[in-house]
Amino acid sequence: MIRIVAWKIALGGVLPRIYDRMKAFFSGPGTLGAQGEKEAERFLLKQGWVIVERGFTARGGEIDLVAVDGQTIVFVEVKTRSSDRKGHPTEAVTQQKQQHLTRAGYSFLAKKQLVNCSFRFDVISIIWPDKHQAPLIEHFKHAFEPAGKFQIV
Repeated sequence: MIRIVAWKIALGGVLPRIYDRMKAFFSGPGTLGAQGEKEAERFLLKQGWVIVERGFTARGGEIDLVAVDGQTIVFVEVKTRSSDRKGHPTEAVTQQKQQHLTRAGYSFLAKKQLVNCSFRFDVISIIWPDKHQAPLIEHFKHAFEPAGKFQIV
């Protein structure tokens, strides 16, 4: 215990600065994930879609992009990776993640009074090994059905 205290004293204000830098690196607007979401938005706009919301958060979770494709509201989850060495980006959209997205999607529909509109969940996978080259974008429409048992109130 004394070693830990001595270590903290010796480092002084270094640890908070390192933590702040790491936090900014992993969650800031320049992160690979944030850049991937911007690239996915550009991709959808080129397809003629309308983006109605970015980063919608509800108690159940967060939806990266909410868009309109024709007459359908589309909740888009964007997964960006620098490679597929640890698996395809879509593999990160687990059953639990689908439940969180479903809950957030239902919250969006209720909040905007759109419960009678058709909707679906899409996933956009982006593999971007080098920021100086164009990324590989794959769009999976109807990626999953609403997961879990939720009731719109």
